[in-house]
Amino acid sequence: MSQTSREQVENVLRGLIDPHLNQDPLSAGCVQDIRIDQNSVEVDVRLGYAADQFKTGWAQMLQMQLEQLDGVSDAKVTVDWAVPAQAGMAGPDVLSQVKNVIAVASGKGGVGKSTTAANLALALAREGAKVGVLDADIYGPSQGIMFGVAPGTRPGVKDEKFFVPVEAMGVKVMSMAFLTDDETPMVWRGPMASGALLQMLTQTAWGELDYLVVDMPPGTGDIQLTLSQKAAVAGALIVTTPQDIALLDAKKGIEMFRKVNIPVLGVVENMAMHVCSSCGHIEHIFGEGGGGRLADNYEVDLLASLPLSMDIRKQCDGGKPTANADPESQIAMIYQQLARTVGARLSIAAHAGTVMPEIQIG
Repeated sequence: MSQTSREQVENVLRGLIDPHLNQDPLSAGCVQDIRIDQNSVEVDVRLGYAADQFKTGWAQMLQMQLEQLDGVSDAKVTVDWAVPAQAGMAGPDVLSQVKNVIAVASGKGGVGKSTTAANLALALAREGAKVGVLDADIYGPSQGIMFGVAPGTRPGVKDEKFFVPVEAMGVKVMSMAFLTDDETPMVWRGPMASGALLQMLTQTAWGELDYLVVDMPPGTGDIQLTLSQKAAVAGALIVTTPQDIALLDAKKGIEMFRKVNIPVLGVVENMAMHVCSSCGHIEHIFGEGGGGRLADNYEVDLLASLPLSMDIRKQCDGGKPTANADPESQIAMIYQQLARTVGARLSIAAHAGTVMPEIQIG
């Protein structure tokens, strides 16, 4: 029996597509080593995105395919992951250990942007990543409630000049809600709100993070521009609902990020349909297919489509978002897939060595 060749092993690996990278592991640069000893084959794979919930199944799939090769009696595939830092991630010193900054944005309020940001962060953490959340919605901060942080909680202080973010559910969280009373409205002009964001961004001791998820306020104003100027944002998610008015505003969000050279990773469509809890009838209350059309028009991907669900609302209002409250549910699985796909998109950019451009607005 002739020994299996490296070429045969590589041909098998090229025939399997990573669903998050949309590439085979060889083309994606994930294969670290191939060892062939008589009838045994060992392959080491390293993914560029957090994938604790995926790596075992992926290793088994690759192993099964290799064991079907003629002459192979034993195959072993090891899959691990390491999140790379984006090239050119210059910014404030406190962000020097933050590998990726992800902006979660929407053109208008009420489309589930904060819910998406919270569940994305928790899903990334469940995949094993070190994750932080910056609640940049100065006028309407909600991440404290969503992460179940008790009212009146204040961040710690380090060296008399840095905030220490509140830790909840394995995620580091910083929000204006931790610095003010619940009943105190932020009656501030734009420059004051931008200054508050800048202070939270640059005076929080984030430490080492794979991903910092920024829950943006709705719209395309001062705060969005401040973030794009002061932090090297690796990519943005646009959140919308299918209704025409939300899609119109979401288009403005995509155009804004393109003008400041921030890659749009894709679109998340919330409230895509309602499933009757009694009879199972599906209704597209806010319209049908709007998120997909928006993605097609701007040549980006529709990364997730989520139903109008009472469970999502109850769980977030109760301080335990779906990705944490019911991690094995179908909706939580959508968030896990979203988290891995977002991480994979960022890893492709890092692998390509894309340097973030300097932003100049004026």
